[in-house]
Amino acid sequence: MVKIINGKRYNTETAKEIASWNNGCYYTDFNFVEETLYKKKTGEFFIHGHGGAMSCYCESCGGGWCAGDEIKPITINEAKKWLEEYSDADTYIAVFGDVEE
Repeated sequence: MVKIINGKRYNTETAKEIASWNNGCYYTDFNFVEETLYKKKTGEFFIHGHGGAMSCYCESCGGGWCAGDEIKPITINEAKKWLEEYSDADTYIAVFGDVEE
């Protein structure tokens, strides 16, 4: 997926995939959500998320709701928090370096 946001290009094909998670629902479930964290060559982070018709990624269509997807640029601090919540320590350390105990 490619999207231009605030004059910047976000491309899931050229950015480095860091980690992903899903909520455990089947892909066909209206509540399904999956997000992937990416890092651009410029060092910027973004999330590509997609989900079912009852998820936070739903889109309006024909008087109802359909599955949808979105790219969201995020800050470094937001990327750190996302990794803390949805990934493991090894991935966090690989991206941001070791942290104090």
